[in-house]
Amino acid sequence: MYLGLDLGTSGVKALLIDARQSIVGSGHAPLDVSRPHPGWSEQNPADWMRACEAAVGELRSIHAKELAAVKGIGLSGHMHGATLLDAADQVLRPCILWNDTRSHAEAAALDADPRFRKLTGNIVFPGFTAPKLAWAKNNEPDVFARVAKVLLPKDFLRLWLAGEHISEMSDSAGTSWLDVGRRAWSAELLAVTSLDERQMPSLVEGTAKAGALRAELAAKWGMPSGIPIAGGAGDNAASACGMGTVGAGQAFVSLGTSGVLFAANASYLPNPESAVHTFCHALPGTWHQMGVILSATDSLNWLSGIAGKSAGELTAELGDSLQAPSGVSFLPYLSGERTPHNDSVIRGAFTGLAHESGRAALTQAVLEGVAFAFRDSLEALAKAGTTLTRVTAIGGGSRSRYWLKAIATALGLPVDIPADGDFGAAFGAARLGLIAATGADPRAVCTAPATDATVEPVAALGGAYADAYQRYRQLYPAIRSATA
Repeated sequence: MYLGLDLGTSGVKALLIDARQSIVGSGHAPLDVSRPHPGWSEQNPADWMRACEAAVGELRSIHAKELAAVKGIGLSGHMHGATLLDAADQVLRPCILWNDTRSHAEAAALDADPRFRKLTGNIVFPGFTAPKLAWAKNNEPDVFARVAKVLLPKDFLRLWLAGEHISEMSDSAGTSWLDVGRRAWSAELLAVTSLDERQMPSLVEGTAKAGALRAELAAKWGMPSGIPIAGGAGDNAASACGMGTVGAGQAFVSLGTSGVLFAANASYLPNPESAVHTFCHALPGTWHQMGVILSATDSLNWLSGIAGKSAGELTAELGDSLQAPSGVSFLPYLSGERTPHNDSVIRGAFTGLAHESGRAALTQAVLEGVAFAFRDSLEALAKAGTTLTRVTAIGGGSRSRYWLKAIATALGLPVDIPADGDFGAAFGAARLGLIAATGADPRAVCTAPATDATVEPVAALGGAYADAYQRYRQLYPAIRSATA
């Protein structure tokens, strides 16, 4: 048996697979996000431990015998979070999360230093880790002075599980401190933020052993002590391992809280000017590119809260057949945007509203707006040298066939729907645990699931969608100039 632990923004998932990679069972525990000020987004790391205990406990209540047979553990988690520890490994303040934009001024200052884009292959985004430490130095100097270690969220879980300060390449690539081409910390970039390598965890590949389960926790969970824990991966790279998106040209579109268009690459292909993320993959000698939308299903959930109808009820009102855009447009910038704008200040908008614009028109516009944001990412990936011929859909939003038709038509690409199963980050983490424990060939383990169905672009609406996308593209500079 192999255990995947995924620390998500909204909860921790524990997933158990057997040696044939069949899912045996899972447990889940929820997490909340604290937003004490506009633009802030935080979590208490102690809550991650409690949620992990609860998720494993739920799994153990049904599968204690199988849990006792675990031979390897893999970790995944939301990226970029700044977990600050003192010399005694005590947490100094709540973790500043990936979607926190307080450090936009510090990010701009770091990004103006050409060494960051040159070495990391990325823009320094406000959500990345380095500007958060610069913010702490400027605004919480007493906390900053006591920082002995900076850990990413899943690596804080590793510290609790194994007592070790270790990270891996895919997650660390999102800090703005990693030389992404060399797959090593950059002492030069760390020094810009008044830090050094002693305050960083050691680095391994995601498939390597990176600690072992402490005897105390092993006894509590009815598991053998000393179980190897894999380096693991950031959440998107872990999902890619679960989806088998590990070879050049393979890609997926993730419709989660945020949206991701993810493409695997056999070489390092940075193009920071396009606001595409270029990161190390979890497998050695592999990289990936991502276009990132900050509010994907979050946009529909926002409308759901206002409309008093569930997301499923809203999309059901549209029926199954894709409709031509109505003239109502939606910009999904509820918390700023990453790709292609790198704009933490921009906010969302509806345009083209009329007396006849009812609830269904607003829902349709939200789905189309997110689809067009994915088209922006596709265009940015093309500028970065990556051409896609099809994508696979994952994430909660992919349950909406209407939304997938809109995305396929907006991208002009077929969208594959995997056969029933859980191929997300927890599954990818379990796969990495299997590889670390057994030494299996990563590409033989990280294979793609069978395709259940393919959603083709609706050719008859291609022209209408192209026109609507051009309207969408023209709205960003107009809204930006009117609200800046």
